[in-house]
Amino acid sequence: MKLALAAVCATLLLAACGDSTREGGEGRGAQASSAVGRYEFPDPPAAPDGGLDPDVDAALSALTRSVISGDVDAGALDVVASSGDPRLAWLLSDYLRFTRFEPSSEALVSAFEELTGADPRADPSFRDSPWLSVTNHLIAWDLPAPPGYRERKGELFVKIETGWMPFFADADAEIDWRLVSWGGVPIDDRNLGDPDPCPRGCIPALDDPKLTPTSEGDWYPDDRTVFGVVVNGKAVAFPKNIMEVHEMVNVTVAGRRLGIPYCTLCGSAQAYFLDSVPGGVAEPVLRTSGLLSRSNKVMYDLRSRSVLDTFTGEALSGPLQDAGVTLKQTSVVASSWREWRRAHPDTRIVARDGGIGRSYPLDPLGGRDDQGPIFPIGDADPRLPVHEQVLGVIAPGGPPVAFPVEDAVAALAEGDRVRLAGVELRRDGDGLRAEAADGAELASHQAFWFAWSQFHPETKLWGPAR
Repeated sequence: MKLALAAVCATLLLAACGDSTREGGEGRGAQASSAVGRYEFPDPPAAPDGGLDPDVDAALSALTRSVISGDVDAGALDVVASSGDPRLAWLLSDYLRFTRFEPSSEALVSAFEELTGADPRADPSFRDSPWLSVTNHLIAWDLPAPPGYRERKGELFVKIETGWMPFFADADAEIDWRLVSWGGVPIDDRNLGDPDPCPRGCIPALDDPKLTPTSEGDWYPDDRTVFGVVVNGKAVAFPKNIMEVHEMVNVTVAGRRLGIPYCTLCGSAQAYFLDSVPGGVAEPVLRTSGLLSRSNKVMYDLRSRSVLDTFTGEALSGPLQDAGVTLKQTSVVASSWREWRRAHPDTRIVARDGGIGRSYPLDPLGGRDDQGPIFPIGDADPRLPVHEQVLGVIAPGGPPVAFPVEDAVAALAEGDRVRLAGVELRRDGDGLRAEAADGAELASHQAFWFAWSQFHPETKLWGPAR
């Protein structure tokens, strides 16, 4: 029998539903993930090849059913823990995400230790979230998934949110299911243009917001951040506080259709041309799925139910994947409102009420992400602090490059040129843009270092020696 999401929140949810539906942002994970990058993960266990023993397979089925019902089948868990197959720890991680009660969580952690030979209790983040610690170990180890993992994981997740069924049902999807977790909120499957909040507490996209002239933007403080976009010479500013609530905008600017996801957990706003799809493909409508991949928003197209990579615009599942769709990006500049309108005096700005009669607090998240990633990311590239803002860009034919924003701004203020691998930066407002050697603009956006580097591990990093 399908579990209603409200019942799951009452019996299974790791973080309280009251937190998961607050003003903007995915549901709360565990603040202690700031320990990632300081904690040294132990060596990974050796993983076997081949299929599962029939008794183990049956035990996993029993375990899944028991977790869905709000309990953990101790006998089935014993069979899994003694199997000697550490690949099964990925399923233990999924079970932990939906296990609320401490005795059940402790039993799953003990099974993880028996399977992998690693005690996650040594990880400082374990005190706040066993699930976070266990999952970070698995991502850092890059253990293979067990046979049938997508199907087994889908069985668990779809009981919580039936809207995810098309994602899990696509056997050809290029989604790494090991990295997918629940962000604590349901899918946003409202129709295009629906101004109402989701009745079950999803993160509601803002479709075609009212755009007002600069003169009507005096409600927004000068020093607050806007995400600025310029299309065909027309500038629009998207206030950060509104983006923190909606995390997704579908809008037309200068005759071009844009989809603008903002992943609060990654500190990253991007802009995609939705009208850049091949002929015969319906123009996408972007929505937030409620799922995460290494703490990054999993977005999808409402019309085709196709998952798209939020960082690259590449379709990973569904009809858009079949059509080979990769959405074209344009630059997003993070600037103060004062400096953005000085640089673009004719800019428009999203109306104070979004055009839907809603009120927005200036700081919806209340510093939620200040202490580091709150959802699993595995190990972190040590070249920069996990939450340092970088401007990321990929030049045609070149490697991904990243520029620490604070250092780059300081260098430009001193009159220095900021260049790396054929990419050069210039100021826009008090934000940054990227150009190729010939002066052509390159699509760029800011993000937390952990987010950019995990999607582009081969990144060349500009900056003074650290």
